[in-house]
Amino acid sequence: MSRVDWLKTKRIAFSYWQKEDLSLAQQLWGDPQVTHYISQNGFTKRDIKQRLQMEIQSQAENAVQYWPIFELKNHQLIGCCGLHKEGSVYELGYHLVPEMWHQGLATEAVQAVLKYAFQTLKLKKITAGHHPDNLASGNVLKKCGFQYIGTEFYAPTGLQHPTYELTVQNFKHSAKHIGNL
Repeated sequence: MSRVDWLKTKRIAFSYWQKEDLSLAQQLWGDPQVTHYISQNGFTKRDIKQRLQMEIQSQAENAVQYWPIFELKNHQLIGCCGLHKEGSVYELGYHLVPEMWHQGLATEAVQAVLKYAFQTLKLKKITAGHHPDNLASGNVLKKCGFQYIGTEFYAPTGLQHPTYELTVQNFKHSAKHIGNL
């Protein structure tokens, strides 16, 4: 299967989900350590197939998805990072396979998506949230310039999730301090 790397960072290649990616989707969303933070009941094989189809459909309809990301050096799956659109709101999300946690890859991926979102898509604001027990995810968002705005009920986990937003103005200010954007 041919894979297009449409966006790259120092260590990461972004691609597009394809229907042939079911085994990669299962590797990511079939891992209970990953789905613990995004669904109180985990993902069944059917849920994973539906999630993959949703990502493909999101790209076709809105030109965004939680794009699959791979290590540049060996093309090993890192996880996914990207945007979903609900009405006029764009939400950032990312899920990494556990062996890729705590290596700065989420921050690197989020920074690339933010740059793309604000500079290429010309978005004005992006929201994000995280499971209340996933403090590392909250740290990534803060490091990337997101500001806490409250909590929001997230039905898949049945919990109130800390919620953040980042405006294009704050992104431009944060980008000056981050340096690698």
